[in-house]
Order: sequence, then C-alpha cells, then structure tokens
Amino acid sequence: MLAVGLTFLVLAAAGGSSSAAAAVHARTAVTTGVVTIQTRLGFVSAAAAGTGMVLSPSGDVLTNNHVIRGATTIHVAVPATGRTYGARVLGYDIADDVAVLRLQGASGLQTVTLGDSSRLSLNQPVTAVGNAGGTGTLTTETGTITALRRTITVNDEQGGTVRLRGLIETDADLEPGDSGGPLLDANGTVIGMNSAASATFAFRGGGGNGFAIPIDRASAIASQIRAGRASAGVHIGPTPFLGVGLADETDAPGGLVAVVASRSPAERAGLEAGDTIVAFDGRPVRTRAGLVALLLRKRPGARARLAWVDRLGNREAATVTLASGPPQ
Repeated sequence: MLAVGLTFLVLAAAGGSSSAAAAVHARTAVTTGVVTIQTRLGFVSAAAAGTGMVLSPSGDVLTNNHVIRGATTIHVAVPATGRTYGARVLGYDIADDVAVLRLQGASGLQTVTLGDSSRLSLNQPVTAVGNAGGTGTLTTETGTITALRRTITVNDEQGGTVRLRGLIETDADLEPGDSGGPLLDANGTVIGMNSAASATFAFRGGGGNGFAIPIDRASAIASQIRAGRASAGVHIGPTPFLGVGLADETDAPGGLVAVVASRSPAERAGLEAGDTIVAFDGRPVRTRAGLVALLLRKRPGARARLAWVDRLGNREAATVTLASGPPQ
C-alpha cells in the first residue's frame, strides 16, 4: 500500500542505500504529474499559491478555480524538472471550483493517473499531495476517508460564497497551498482534487478536516473546458473585465461598489466607490454573484449598458466596453 511506502520513507533515513533509493522512488511515484502554482493578483497587490495536476504532456493542468481567481499572472513549476512555465487560463467553473490552465511552451511532461471516484468507501486510506504553505516544495499527508457526499459552504475575502456538494471528506491534514493537488488512493491513482482552506478561501462548518472534489466530476468538467464547450456553468477563454469590487454581500446591498480599478471601463464610465450598480446589460443586479454571472455572458471587447445609483441617490447610466481581466 502507498501508506506503507510513505512510512518507509521516514524510516529510510537510518537505513542502507537500497532502502533510501526505494524511499525516493516511492515519493517520486506519489508526486508524478503534480505541479506548484504561484499567482500574482495585480489589482489587489497580492500573491497566492496552490497546486495542480498535469493532464497532458503538452501542459494542460487541472486545479481549483479559487487558486487562480483574480490572477493577473500565473507561473507553474514542475518540481521534478525544476522548470517553470507561464500559464493561461483555458476556462473555469465557479460553482464547482474547477479550472484548467495551459502551460506555455511545455512538452513531454509526466501526467497524473486518474482513478475512479465512484467506488470509494469510508476508512479507505488516502494520500494528499500539495504545496503546503505555498513554499513551492511538494508535501504529502496520509489519512483516511471519513465521509462521502459532503456539502459545505465556502467564503472568500471578496464577498463571494460557493456551496460545494458531493465532496470527499478526509482527515489528511490539508493546509493553504494544497488546493488543486491530488488525493490519491492506495494504488497512487487520483480519486479527488484537494480543496484546502486558503488565505482567501475558507470553509464554514468543515470541522477541521479536508475536502476533495471527486475526480470523476473534476475530470468531466476539465474535459468540457479542454474541448472549448461553454455552458451556463463553464466559462471558456479570456474573462471580461468591468473593474469594480463589490462590498461583502452580508454587510451591504449586492451591487454596492467598494473599489473601482484605475483606468478600467467602470472608472471611464464614471463609477466611484459608494455607488450601487442596479443593472447590467438591461438585467437587474441584486448580488455580487448575479453581476458575475451576467458579466461572464460577455466577451472582452463587448459593449454593455450599465446603470447605477450614486452616493447622492441619483440614477446614472453609461455604455461600457469590457476589457480583458483576471478569472472570476
């Protein structure tokens, strides 16, 4: 079993050269096809880190959407080779927290081995591989499956909430940076994609355990993205950019503008912090999620009619040309 191999890895430090070689081989097998992700969130002057799984030798990488959300630049490192690649977002699914990246100039990469998440059982041993703490070094944690088909609510610092369903719960110790990494079974095949809590993505009611998206669901969404098939839930290609950040929905009306990005379409239209967006493209805006959904129906370069109420209560409107911006 894989868990035994990892235990041997700890003991091998005091053993002979053959034991050490076996330990290195075991760890290499566990981390094959796993990459680390570093992002720069230019509009908020921040950085983030996560993990990904290589799906193709040419560099298609599966990760969580929240790992790359808001990223203005993305760099992916392959620890096995020491090489780092720039990456662009092929597409993403906000509701299911899945995204696919394509590395620039990559070839001949080792890939993960996808398993079957439809036949999992409680107390089944698992190994989580990730980028704990965002250090860029792959880490592993062992545990067991403690629950199946779990539903949790997820918050982020930008006021968004997502309800994730059908998750695998495990007592493997997941940390910020592990998001997007593989949850492996005893044979070393991927049965889930870890969705650990991060600095901007926190679980409510999780009980301290880790959660993973079943790989059957994640890989099906990834296949749709790689095929370029957009749908109500899946966005393909560049993200349209308005340039506003809305206040937390729990504290304010859904369309209350908290910040306006410099030189953005919103700023050129005359929006300011404290204004309330009431309509986009002729449809009412009631929540942040509602505005995002309407925005993602558009493409960069498209025009849309924007209506808002300013801080003095005056209703304003303007037609904006959407720019290209970071993923949602």
